[in-house]
Amino acid sequence: MTAQTVAEQAGVSRSAVSRAFTKGAYLDAEKRRRILSVAAEIGYQPNALAAGLKGGNSHLVAIFAGDLRNPYDTAFVSQLVGSLNAIQKWPLLIDGNGARAAQALEEVLRYPLDALILRGGSLSGEIVEQCARYGIPMISSGRPLSAPGVDTVCCRNDQGARMGAELLISGGRRRIGFLGGPSELYSSCERRAGVMAALEAAGLRPVAEAVGDYTVDGGHAAARALLQGAGEIDALICGNDAMAIGALSAAREIGRAVPGDLAVIGFDDIDMARWTCFDLTTVRNPIDAAVREILRLLEARLGDPGKADETVFVDPVVKPRGTH
Repeated sequence: MTAQTVAEQAGVSRSAVSRAFTKGAYLDAEKRRRILSVAAEIGYQPNALAAGLKGGNSHLVAIFAGDLRNPYDTAFVSQLVGSLNAIQKWPLLIDGNGARAAQALEEVLRYPLDALILRGGSLSGEIVEQCARYGIPMISSGRPLSAPGVDTVCCRNDQGARMGAELLISGGRRRIGFLGGPSELYSSCERRAGVMAALEAAGLRPVAEAVGDYTVDGGHAAARALLQGAGEIDALICGNDAMAIGALSAAREIGRAVPGDLAVIGFDDIDMARWTCFDLTTVRNPIDAAVREILRLLEARLGDPGKADETVFVDPVVKPRGTH
């Protein structure tokens, strides 16, 4: 069904149909009633994308979400989508990383996007740099990026990880292990750097180190192998909460009491970290503050495409609970 079909059945002009669906446009009340009645009867809806393009905006925003198996990324994207909807922006959500994300990028750029939002801390640097080359207004969330027209919102990952390590050291822990995330992710590298800086400042070295994949299952497998093979670790710092929850399960399976003879700390402060069965000590990576800054930067960039690039850092907060 087209606008011309509605016009013919309502006995009005094609332009009258357009005005009937345009907020604030003048049209005789009886004509508007007749047009809307015919449209409802035959199932006609105007093409919002085409109408938006005439005004210069599609209102489509692509979000490259990273790995939605990670509960933090899921919570972050959920809040971001809701906030975009509230300002009449409609997200195209892309899950995954690597080759799959690269292929999705080629496809999604066929659409007339207002902007790209990247969960840069959960994407490889290659994908982030590829997106930056297309000249579309872009916000990199979680990975600082220097490129024209690109704004950044990032947690101080190194500072947060250092604060978490210092909490353990101040509590008397000395045989500390580290369970990091994938090395190609910016957040993994920054968090490891923060932990190592805190240990060095205290005259310590990690007694064991392993790499997981930022999932509960990956954390469980990596932590079990690490705890069984590295002697008496008395504390384990994990690169995110999902792996820390997996590590808690592994510790219980092999008889390590938490926090009695093993402290465990995570990073992100996902909802599960607050569950009574986990009560996980962690470092909060604040979603509210990050999403608020993303929306501010998006509206500013769309209002003035030539404005200076901005990088905004949000501050982590240590959340002491029952595992340290």
